Amino acid sequence: MPIDYQKEGKIAIFTINRPEVLNALSPQALAEWTDALIDFRDNPDLWVGIITGAGEKAFCTGLDLRGAGGPPPGAAPGGAPPPRPAAPQATLVRGLEIWKPLIAAVNGYAFGGGFEIALACDIRIASENARFGLTEVTLGLIPGWGGSQRLPRMIPVGKAAELLLMGKRMDAQEAFNLNLVSKVVPLKDLMTTAKEWANQICECAPLAVRAAKEAMFRGLDMTLADGLKLESELGRKVTSSKDFAEGRKAFMEKRKPAYKGE
Repeated sequence: MPIDYQKEGKIAIFTINRPEVLNALSPQALAEWTDALIDFRDNPDLWVGIITGAGEKAFCTGLDLRGAGGPPPGAAPGGAPPPRPAAPQATLVRGLEIWKPLIAAVNGYAFGGGFEIALACDIRIASENARFGLTEVTLGLIPGWGGSQRLPRMIPVGKAAELLLMGKRMDAQEAFNLNLVSKVVPLKDLMTTAKEWANQICECAPLAVRAAKEAMFRGLDMTLADGLKLESELGRKVTSSKDFAEGRKAFMEKRKPAYKGE
């Protein structure tokens, strides 16, 4: 299967499993992965997701371009225009809202769309051999999975311009220095570290974690005043939850809370 979707307790692990093409995603694999992400989003027993790539060489190198070129898909004989395509399916990089935390465990190459997948995650942990780059301009393209929008929001615009306009690549240490990744570890420790971080998140109240993520990311597109209103609105919702009552009780009783996502 091009996407290996595993569940370990409260953690979902998505492994892009096409190492023979450096984990490039075919349209079919992307659709399959989106279905798995929706299952993760809607499953109350899953609280955190980890995304990684199979093998040691690549996290993901974006869309598989081996079939690029030639007439557009669906072209009719004689050059007639193809039927109007259906609206594209929402994916992690565009249109699919998931307020549960996602950790990118980046092993090896994260180029093009692979880098954009990592940018769409909330936390990035990189192996020492990780390499990052938005290389689309070297192929006559521009980033199509959000890289031109997310990257300049995360690092200085001048540095983002180097990567976007020159197709430059950077190693894990440079990505760490730019705060694009939270930690750099040996390859053998990558998944262990990602799972440790995921388990730390799972110790927190899941409804509060999701509300905090929603407040943070939706607030980026708002004025401060509107963001504060959003924060108050989401705060009222979580303070009426059973988890908040449990967290307050556990604090008073000096014990570890037993959150249930309710």
